[in-house]
Amino acid sequence: MNLSAKPYRLTAAIIAIVLAAAAAIWVVNARGASPEDEADAAVRAAGFDADERAAIEALVRNYLLENPEILPEVVERLREKQAEEAMAGIQQDLFTPYPGAYLGNPKGTKVLVEFSDYACGFCRKSVEAVDELIAEDPDLKVVIREFPILSQGSVDAAKMALAAAHQGKYEEFHRAMYEIGKPTPENIEKAARQAGLDLAMAQKAAASNAVAAEIEANRAFANQLQFDGTPAWVTQDQMLQGAVGKAALSSALSGKGG
Repeated sequence: MNLSAKPYRLTAAIIAIVLAAAAAIWVVNARGASPEDEADAAVRAAGFDADERAAIEALVRNYLLENPEILPEVVERLREKQAEEAMAGIQQDLFTPYPGAYLGNPKGTKVLVEFSDYACGFCRKSVEAVDELIAEDPDLKVVIREFPILSQGSVDAAKMALAAAHQGKYEEFHRAMYEIGKPTPENIEKAARQAGLDLAMAQKAAASNAVAAEIEANRAFANQLQFDGTPAWVTQDQMLQGAVGKAALSSALSGKGG
């Protein structure tokens, strides 16, 4: 068996197996296939037979056992690669907020996208972390993508939030809604009044096609990014899900990973 005769395919196969090992540790795979399946497919595509594959796997295994410190770097590269693939073709639109639906610096060059639901307790718990990030970085813009998935109240609150954006009071409503509690009809109206909205105008905007289209667009973004819960986060090169905390978000924004 002469592996040296296939240097380029050998390199590709080794990289595939290393990435598969990293994916197994990270326990995340954006396309839904198992790491082993991906490694098998990559090796078969490279034209190696069963004996050659066994030799490659032994080589990679021994190398990883002798150099386990490379795995965090491989995991991080895998995370970045999957984020790049998921965001292909949508990043500009994803990072552009619905007019007025943002927190922080509207002209900030550092962007954090948050998919949120006003009925989500973990989203509520994340408000403090986002506020601290904004306070510490005057260049940060947080683009909120209304992603109401938990209840009809979630939908109604999301529509009112976008209606508040029409009046330049998105942040006020956003904060009031999380402070007041569950998005019941009474609480939504209370948050709207606390934010200083013209209720008649807000109700009309909330029922508009523009607001409905924005929510559907956010659902499409979430589907492509394979987000099925809130909160979920996107930075320039990373995606995270859950109430990950300030440190993880700061690290993702800095490009250091988590």
